[in-house]
Amino acid sequence: MIDQGPIRLLDAASVEAVLASLDPASADRDLVPAMTKAFPGFSITASAVDDFYWRGDTRTVLSDDGTRLGDHRAWVENELAALGGDLTAFWNRYRSGANKFTEWRGTSVFAFAPTGRGVADFVQISLGREVEVLAGPVVDPDYRPYSADDLIDPSWVPREPATNAQLLSGPVYRPRGRTGGGIVHMKSFLGRRARVERELRAARRPELENRMIHEVGPAGMRDIPFLQANPGWFDFVPRENRFFADWDRSSAAADRIFDHWAFDIHDFEERGRREIGFNPRPLNMPSERLLADEAVSVHRLMERIETIDEEVGLPFAWFFLMTHGHWGDPDVGHAIANGVRAARVRLPDRDAAVLLAWGDKPYLF
Repeated sequence: MIDQGPIRLLDAASVEAVLASLDPASADRDLVPAMTKAFPGFSITASAVDDFYWRGDTRTVLSDDGTRLGDHRAWVENELAALGGDLTAFWNRYRSGANKFTEWRGTSVFAFAPTGRGVADFVQISLGREVEVLAGPVVDPDYRPYSADDLIDPSWVPREPATNAQLLSGPVYRPRGRTGGGIVHMKSFLGRRARVERELRAARRPELENRMIHEVGPAGMRDIPFLQANPGWFDFVPRENRFFADWDRSSAAADRIFDHWAFDIHDFEERGRREIGFNPRPLNMPSERLLADEAVSVHRLMERIETIDEEVGLPFAWFFLMTHGHWGDPDVGHAIANGVRAARVRLPDRDAAVLLAWGDKPYLF
């Protein structure tokens, strides 16, 4: 870990060079040692995330004897053109299954390098661990294609994490940051996220200062200024920043956040609007989701969250899993917050403060 001097960010070219140097036979074992050697001063760790994917940009066609005939898309387009675009003729020529295509399939891996002691003082590197498999025949032997797109984007082969597809090469590790999320210094990202939010809201000030909203009260309907009804509109804190701030002031802060979470980051512009944020990805998951049930008492919910914390190995883990949405029902958070307010149940003071603040202004991913 770097304890002094300026923060040195790991650059994409150097990371790619390390990945390219790995031998597939030992890539899984050598990934972290190779990166640690290439970037002295960093204590690098890596964690996998179960999010199976496949790539459509690297397919290759094989002949019946295993000879590689080239890029899948180019081969399909050339062969189809040679037949005058006749899809039926193409299908009849290749439906025997002699010609097949390969496909790269993988899962995400996140590497982390701490740069200081703060909760967001680390670099995250998004990678893909990929293997090339013999996916299947170049045409569906049972159904004639309706268009060239059906051939270029083959949907007739099974794609699951557990498959009997023949392994041809790999595993290899590749950079996989989507839309600006490849190599990210988290503290800088959170600062950028907050700044973009402030700028977007500030740009709307003239419009909002003139906006009126309808409010129905005892005296009937009346118009009131939007900013009067929403006094904290310009002080809004993005959920990404709140997630890190809540971790830092809760019992979870005893652990580094990247030992338990990875962050699927995006940062891009679309139609003139900046889109920036992340989706948190749990690295340690409980055996069951935390769901609300009207028939279950708050005391039973407390037993459930204690079980989750024990399973995950982190105090207050249930809260952050709940904000993720998939792993926990926000109604559980509200029920426990109500129980804390009524003194029916207790949490450590710092965790109670985080939960009650969330209860007043919830956020979810």
